Amino acid sequence: MATGEQKVRIDDRTLKVSNLEKIYYPSTGTTKGEVLDYYRRIAPVMIPQATRRPATRKRWVDGVGTAEHPGSVFFRKDLEDHAPDWVPRADIEHKDGTSTYPLVDETAVLVWLAQLATLEIHTPQWRFDEDLAPSNPDRLVLDLDPGEGAGLPDCARVAQWCREILEGMGMESYPVTSGSTGIHLYAPLDGDATAEEIAQVAHELARSLEDDHPDHVVSDMKKSLRAGKVLVDWSQNNGHKTTVCPYSLRGRLRPTVAAPRTWEEIEDPELDQLEFEEVLQRIEDDTDPIAALGMNGSAGSGSAGTSRDRLEVYRSKRDATKTPEPVPTAGSDSDSGSDAAQEALEALRSEAPMFVIQEHHASSLHWDFRLEHDGVLVSWAVPKGPPLDVDVNRLAVQTEDHPLEYGTFEGTIPTGEYGGGDVTLWDSGTIEIEKWREGKEVIVVCHGRGDGGLGGAPRRFAFLHTGCMGGTTKSAAAEKKADANWLLHLMKDQPTAGDGAPSASSSSGARSAPAGMSDPISPMLATLGRREDIRDQDDWAFEMKWDGVRVIATVTADAVRLTSRGGKDLTATFPELAELQDALDPEILAAGESVLDGEIVALDAHDRPSFSRLQQRLGLTRERDVQRAWEEVEVHVMLFDLLVRGGDSLLRTPYRARRDALFAAVEAAEHVHLPHADHGDVDHAIELSQELQLEGVMAKTETGIYRPGKRGRTWIKLKNARHQEVVVIGWRHGKGGRSGSIGSLLVAVPDAQGRLSYAGRVGTGFSDRDLEQIASTLGSRTRKTPPVDDVPAADRRDADWVRADLVGEVQHTERTEDGRLRHPVWRGWRPDKEAAEVRWEE
Repeated sequence: MATGEQKVRIDDRTLKVSNLEKIYYPSTGTTKGEVLDYYRRIAPVMIPQATRRPATRKRWVDGVGTAEHPGSVFFRKDLEDHAPDWVPRADIEHKDGTSTYPLVDETAVLVWLAQLATLEIHTPQWRFDEDLAPSNPDRLVLDLDPGEGAGLPDCARVAQWCREILEGMGMESYPVTSGSTGIHLYAPLDGDATAEEIAQVAHELARSLEDDHPDHVVSDMKKSLRAGKVLVDWSQNNGHKTTVCPYSLRGRLRPTVAAPRTWEEIEDPELDQLEFEEVLQRIEDDTDPIAALGMNGSAGSGSAGTSRDRLEVYRSKRDATKTPEPVPTAGSDSDSGSDAAQEALEALRSEAPMFVIQEHHASSLHWDFRLEHDGVLVSWAVPKGPPLDVDVNRLAVQTEDHPLEYGTFEGTIPTGEYGGGDVTLWDSGTIEIEKWREGKEVIVVCHGRGDGGLGGAPRRFAFLHTGCMGGTTKSAAAEKKADANWLLHLMKDQPTAGDGAPSASSSSGARSAPAGMSDPISPMLATLGRREDIRDQDDWAFEMKWDGVRVIATVTADAVRLTSRGGKDLTATFPELAELQDALDPEILAAGESVLDGEIVALDAHDRPSFSRLQQRLGLTRERDVQRAWEEVEVHVMLFDLLVRGGDSLLRTPYRARRDALFAAVEAAEHVHLPHADHGDVDHAIELSQELQLEGVMAKTETGIYRPGKRGRTWIKLKNARHQEVVVIGWRHGKGGRSGSIGSLLVAVPDAQGRLSYAGRVGTGFSDRDLEQIASTLGSRTRKTPPVDDVPAADRRDADWVRADLVGEVQHTERTEDGRLRHPVWRGWRPDKEAAEVRWEE
């Protein structure tokens, strides 16, 4: 292997990466490794935008250079000749021949392109269909490009005008600061119109804007006409044109990004282009303003086709109310048909995939051998158990795929249910996949437990489908039965005990760690759920959900390192948490590195987490700034998991045992806390969280393992609903299906002194009957001016105002810093309330 070259795994792909320290952006020192890491981490939100679109690339082999000496760049359309065979691709016929384009349909493709010095990825406004034929456009795009003397604020103003026109056409619009100088504006289409028809509509829109605002807008491409104006470039709707893909990096002097934004941000006079670290932070905060335009279920699929439900057969054989086995619902994280973003969250530096062997005393004794692959546990039943002698072959009958949660399952399946009998763990651990030929051949190296059935030494096994071995002609029935038959073989060439999969330190996104510390572990993520998702609560533990910042704390005898959910170093920001060294048991501290999972919080006067107070500490790194903020706001860390104890990994240890180990290893201190968990009583936990006015409850299965970087159904977020009384001050006209009716209500809430302030728009939760009743109620209460003076211009458009004397109630997720309701849903009128009585429900 060439100097500096190394292998990394992304999902089930193996890539070679090299020259990770090479500087791509000299002005910021941004390296190739950071570019690879960006594309790996941004994949969950970028891939849904790029899926099934032919990707044109702009490559800077020597980086972007400087203003005085810019780096050379070249476009690449055709797929590289040396591209791996797993890169999905499709053909387009041009006048001068047929070109083959890569499709950015999975995380590994993004990282592979970045390895080739691709900084920018450009895509058209259409996608290939399932037969890989070009479809009609699924979006319209307007490129707002400032001429000399104009700038981003001018583009923002024109974007608002464009939005008004598109809304008048019944179309939502989604702004993207281009990462260059302007703004891109996207609007979804239903696919019924051709590219030529859409380009004509966009051209007419641009001309109309130019007619209405001749001093500010131009629709002609001539540079001589653009000074001091904004060009509304409609031409990128041509079927042969492309636009930089949302979330793509740009080849500018600084590592800016084509960043999707909210309309509130576009209105901000301080609006600026975003750089890659800022965009990653937004994604960590679940901010993806353009998500509605993405194609779901594509990331990690490995093809441009639709994904399949790998667990359909598993679910069909089991009744979740009768068996203790995990039975995830369709579309959850454990099957490959789940949300594309969750597959793309797999980190370069995550743990290797797992294996488990379970001894199963069913109608006949057998061993179930399961390997993690493509988001599930691919499973075989081995009647005589795995061979421990190289001269022995064993029959292995392939069964249905199992969910990943099955990797820690032990228990008794009731008699009469599928697989009824006792199941115990025989061995488990991690695997290296050396070869995986679907339906033909699988070669893996298993690294099991020291006390496991494989004896603690790494074992190289080969699964060989019997159909690959030739043989006599069989009847159709015999062929169907034999289709599940494999041979399991312990290979003669066995690894030594010291061999293993590439370590986390070999990942392209890894940053240099303090001496003696390994790279940070990516935190496990939870799935949003409901109380009804907790079927057998005795199998679950319930923690309070803290409103703070997630942290992975790595502790050694020499140092404490704090890293965020996205791997950002927070150590300098929160110096008081160096106390973790003193809180850790001295013997464990001396034994080696320990890694803890928790939440950093700032407390209000009632000792409740306050995210607004925590904001005063975030982002500070200079010692003087940190010290000043520390004097105003102290932080605390709520520890809820122990991932590594004195050098020993606990990632494959069940949750309950990890919690016991946490309380044995750590002693609470002034800034270090060990919140207890409720076991087996979800209703009490929810009631307690509501009583304490916390964000909600985290439900975790007692037997669940820790899956770095993965979002799974073994951790479920149960958020408390928030209700708020509001005063209705106006309404906006509906579009599309609500044309001629009410689109949304404009609401306000009085402050402590009774002064009304705008609180946002409510556009969901209405039945048809509600809309009729509301229209009737408001029709006789009109006024010419808004009852409050702080309604944003974007919400004033098309608004009818009413007297501020009617009270309603909404459900919402939170109140924003500027006093707006986030995601409000209408619940109904409150005729028992007077407007003067309404206040914010703190």
